[in-house]
Amino acid sequence: MKTNSGLRNVLILLPLWLGVLTVAALAADQCLECHSSWEEGLDAPSVQFQQDIHSKAGLSCASCHGGDPTLDDMDAVRKSKGYKGVPGAKEVNQFCASCHSNPAYMVKFNPSLPTDQLDKYKTSVHGKRLFEQGDTKVATCISCHTAHSIQPAAEPTSAVYPINIPKTCANCHADADYMSGYGITTDQHEKYIRSVHGRALLDKKDISAPACNDCHGNHGATPPGVTSLSAVCGLCHTLIADNFAKSPHKEAFDAMGYPECETCHSNHLIEKPKMHWVGVSDSSLCVQCHAPDDGTGGYVAAARIYETLVNINSIYNAALARIDTADMKGMLVTDERFALNEVKQAIIQTGTAVHTFDPEAVSKVAEPGITSAQNIAIQGEKKIEEYYFRRKGLGIATLLITILVIAIYLRIKSIEK
Repeated sequence: MKTNSGLRNVLILLPLWLGVLTVAALAADQCLECHSSWEEGLDAPSVQFQQDIHSKAGLSCASCHGGDPTLDDMDAVRKSKGYKGVPGAKEVNQFCASCHSNPAYMVKFNPSLPTDQLDKYKTSVHGKRLFEQGDTKVATCISCHTAHSIQPAAEPTSAVYPINIPKTCANCHADADYMSGYGITTDQHEKYIRSVHGRALLDKKDISAPACNDCHGNHGATPPGVTSLSAVCGLCHTLIADNFAKSPHKEAFDAMGYPECETCHSNHLIEKPKMHWVGVSDSSLCVQCHAPDDGTGGYVAAARIYETLVNINSIYNAALARIDTADMKGMLVTDERFALNEVKQAIIQTGTAVHTFDPEAVSKVAEPGITSAQNIAIQGEKKIEEYYFRRKGLGIATLLITILVIAIYLRIKSIEK
């Protein structure tokens, strides 16, 4: 009984002891207490830091800025051991790296977090301009991660959460005045938000869609060059990259110094591919390089590939129209709709095969889909014919029943007479 009573007392007093220890710990952090007394607004460092990942991990102001957090005199703090204060633009990265480049230290907080960020940063355009040219306008750690409101990248409130990354990069790269003198455009963000990637990420909230860092890198950010652009795109579009690498355009583009994917698809304003891009019409991309008499055969190949694309799409649409009609008439078309999904997949695969730039290869991929769509159209037509047959049969049956009823009625009348 005494043991249970003692344990009960401990459990009752435990919250009180924890509260006292917390108050004591806060009281010891004169940095936070002092700054909280005069800083105002939600953007104040003392306010932001309370939700910062470092604060939640048990780190304090002094963990980064150094000094003795128990002192209440700022002059004394500056003279105290280990005081670092506020780092300048050139020191920020080493400031953060003092912990983040130390595997033995970081393993205590997040063993999976890389510790080579600073090394990668030094290879980036930002890092080279900072360390080699002394350009303090370039992005540093706090430009992207913020200083006192740092959140895990997986948190939607983080500045580097996938959906927030385009805006984070645009803080600098969309500012024409800030970027003046660098010789690069500032319309990347405006184009990206209208691209197929931007609409998927920002409108549909598909965080698997590429943001700026997926193509340019993050800590080792650099503009993809002619030789690396296809490798960047190929990380996601693997089949297309494989097809292009085996195509005649690969050697030709390399010889002329053309970027492989960007030449046709652009970079930031990447649109959903359209069928008329292929072929020999005025709106085709192919005719920008190929002509009937250029000696390459590319003009004829483009026309044949376009013909295959038109063929499979038109047959698919015809089959879909037949199935929709049968469906509206109340016929069961579940199997046919399922088969149509496979045809749609064949259309996608045919579009992928376009990057072989080989009419025979494209036709070979499209052929099973064309055959399947033709069969589905036939089945749809049969469903419609069955509907009219049933309707006709129902009409005849209704007429016969009506005649029979009238005959019975007349017979009954004659018997009554």
